[in-house]
Amino acid sequence: MKFEKPTGEYLEILDLTSNCDSSMLNQNEGKLSVIWFTSDNNTLIIDGRERQFDHNEIIFLTEFHQVEKVKINTAKFVRFNKSFYCIVNHDSEVGCKGVLFFGSNSIPRINLSNEDGEMLISLWKIFEYEMKSADELQLEMLQMLLKRLLILCTRILKKQTALSELEDDKLTIVKEFNYLVEQHFKEKKTVAEYADLLNKSPKTLSNVFKLLGQKTPLQFIQERILLEARRQIIYTDQSISEIAFELGYDDIQAFSRFFKKAEGSSPSEYRTLQTKKVS
Repeated sequence: MKFEKPTGEYLEILDLTSNCDSSMLNQNEGKLSVIWFTSDNNTLIIDGRERQFDHNEIIFLTEFHQVEKVKINTAKFVRFNKSFYCIVNHDSEVGCKGVLFFGSNSIPRINLSNEDGEMLISLWKIFEYEMKSADELQLEMLQMLLKRLLILCTRILKKQTALSELEDDKLTIVKEFNYLVEQHFKEKKTVAEYADLLNKSPKTLSNVFKLLGQKTPLQFIQERILLEARRQIIYTDQSISEIAFELGYDDIQAFSRFFKKAEGSSPSEYRTLQTKKVS
């Protein structure tokens, strides 16, 4: 079911089955997507990496993710654009910028408890009802339901990660850093540059990320660059030198060394390997 307005607002909700075509999952220009798996043993290739998903797992995708469907048994799918609801402009309402969307080098992923699942089933039923209610309040009601979905998922993700242990000011730093990396990774590659944008010191950023017990800020930056490099190598016909230049490298050799250190193969070797996998 789709909700579309002449003014540009777009929302789509679908029940996905094994008949789902992967091209449909990639019709995401300017859109954000939520996939809620309602069965076990689902397999997707996302940005060249195969991933397994089971019942009551939810993932969050931006327009930049490249999805190749291998197997979807059943899932529920929500897709919306910025005109319908802009999570950046309304982050104070839902708090998902830099958490669910725009800020993770891995796919944001949550696991629903039985109670969470029952709550979302009820929410989905209301979604379906409101998609058919073509009146003057429909847009406002659908926006409210989407906000509810995003708030619930953000709460669950925080509980299931070290984000729940951060004080509000430190959580804000992590979210803003993640979002800024998403916006500027092609031209800014040092922690100091992002610290400057945040009006913080590089040491402050490092200390905050230490509390998460995960990667350093520099690792986040580098992994975002690598993610884009893999996407461009796999899904475009650009030459390696063109990809390097697009990612802010004037020296292709520097880019190749950076890529090989992380992936274990040169960009050209990586492209050849991925091509063989597809064929």
